[in-house]
Amino acid sequence: MSDIETRRRKLKFRADRRGFRELDLYMQQFTDAHLAAFDARQLDEFEAVLDIPDQFVFDWIMGRGEPEAAQRSEVLDLLLSFRYAAPK
Repeated sequence: MSDIETRRRKLKFRADRRGFRELDLYMQQFTDAHLAAFDARQLDEFEAVLDIPDQFVFDWIMGRGEPEAAQRSEVLDLLLSFRYAAPK
């Protein structure tokens, strides 16, 4: 397994198990949809998103606030524009 694949697996594990159930479900779908295509720069950006406290990220997803300009990135914008689809 390549270094980038190992990194993707670690980031997926971290994203899928944040401890905030609603955010876990959202992140699971987001990582399933996008993580495999992320390059090293995007993985860096995603890791930075994972360092942001859950409540802030959840509030942004729910439209209850906006991240500061310094926190914005291509990956954060992609995450915020992602639409969760409830399992059937």
